[in-house]
Amino acid sequence: MKRSEMIAKLEGKSNVYDFIVIGGGATGIGIALEASARGYSVILLEKSDFTKSTSSKSTKLVHGGVRYLAQGDVGLVREAVVERGLLAQNAPHLVKDQSFIIPTHGLFDEIQYTIGLTLYDLLAGKLSLGRSKRISKSKTLKRLPTIKAGKISAGVEYHDGQFDDTRLAINTLQSSVKKGAVVLNYCNVTGLIKNAAGKLEGVNFTDEESGKQYEIKGKQIVNATGVFADDVLQMDAPGSRKTIAPSQGVHLMLDKSFLSGTDAIMIPKTDDGRVLFLVPWHNKVVVGTTDTPIKKESLEPIALEEEIEFILATASRYLSKAPKRSDVLSVFAGLRPLAAPSGDGKKTKEISRSHKIFTSDSGLLTMVGGKWTTYRKMGEDLVDKAEKLHNWAHISTQTKHLKIHGYKENVDLTNPLYFYGSDEEEILKLASQNKLEKELSSTLKVIESQVVWAVENEMARTVEDFLARRTRCQLLDAKESVKMAPRVAEIMAKELGKDEAWKEQQIKDYVDVTMNYIL
Repeated sequence: MKRSEMIAKLEGKSNVYDFIVIGGGATGIGIALEASARGYSVILLEKSDFTKSTSSKSTKLVHGGVRYLAQGDVGLVREAVVERGLLAQNAPHLVKDQSFIIPTHGLFDEIQYTIGLTLYDLLAGKLSLGRSKRISKSKTLKRLPTIKAGKISAGVEYHDGQFDDTRLAINTLQSSVKKGAVVLNYCNVTGLIKNAAGKLEGVNFTDEESGKQYEIKGKQIVNATGVFADDVLQMDAPGSRKTIAPSQGVHLMLDKSFLSGTDAIMIPKTDDGRVLFLVPWHNKVVVGTTDTPIKKESLEPIALEEEIEFILATASRYLSKAPKRSDVLSVFAGLRPLAAPSGDGKKTKEISRSHKIFTSDSGLLTMVGGKWTTYRKMGEDLVDKAEKLHNWAHISTQTKHLKIHGYKENVDLTNPLYFYGSDEEEILKLASQNKLEKELSSTLKVIESQVVWAVENEMARTVEDFLARRTRCQLLDAKESVKMAPRVAEIMAKELGKDEAWKEQQIKDYVDVTMNYIL
């Protein structure tokens, strides 16, 4: 996946694409894979880096959504648990079974959660990841050695999936490119092109790196920009009704000592009526999340003080070792592109996470809502809709059992390079051939050849692309990632043919943005 090759495909050609997808987050990536797998010509344009905003800031769970079951949204949960199972089959190097334990407070809790989670398992059918069951207090304490013993009566165990969001994004994009898709980061769509009848027939965009402007034609334009969907709708029809009600979710990263076993904890009732997860991830612990309505969308949302305090206070109630601000290795905030409710007064936690497709008078298709777990199904639904709109012959989905790039079974999760799957061998070969075996960080276990690999094969263009999204250093330990930035800039400058000024600017930009991840 080389950016120069993608740009070259646009030069001097007057192609008409079947699909022009605006937005390189989970939604757009799912659509690009589905359309290209069916044999359609596809171009995906992302104004920043792939998954820069919402899609890199998830809770790292591939899940049906236990709380949606509690809200009675059985259809959404059924769809999600089936997609969870397919994803575990199609990308086993990135998606794994994660056991969760719900600490219970009395017999009513035990019965309620055991019955509810048994239904959760049944909805998944053959794609279930494991059976839910009550476990005794002594077993719960053994498996959760850092939980406060006095608080609980027993535990209920259930299974969900866990993954690395941006690694799945990159591998899915690589799979799309294999199917013929053109995918570009740092390409900002600046205008929509319409014919005399007011129907969309193309877009104008600027390559942010070269400053060059392009005009491309397409049969179906798709707005998959998540929390920024309304910007594209305004471009299409100024004065359009708002479709997005963004909500902010915050997560804290803690050291593994706060959750020393392999089980995750799910706290089902918090003060704000949401659930709180404590999940082992890349040898650290992700704790979250909050749900705060936000008025203004931004690419780099910042955690609010009350959100940080809420997570620390809730975790402290359950953990024998109470996490303090000084224990937080990184704090990250992401926005959820929730579909705006038609009536007023609906809390964000009650707004459905199911995806919706809007058709504009111009023929623009906009997808809002949804989540990572169902990204494949979202792509399928969108392409089905486009086929109907254009009276194209229906091609059935080709992605249900499509192995995602990097596919490798039974990866060793203790191996720092496990998430590369089948690409690991190439990275190690690159390291030994080019003397790039040196560690950039002994605690985060990142080696120099990973930087070169990210530039050559994963379209990393900036230090932030590498440290935040091609690897997860920024989220895992923000301060440590800042120490890594100068050497990363040096390697990238050499690969990209950049000068000293570029290097200095990259380090400064990375430090500036990462300060928001450090308490």
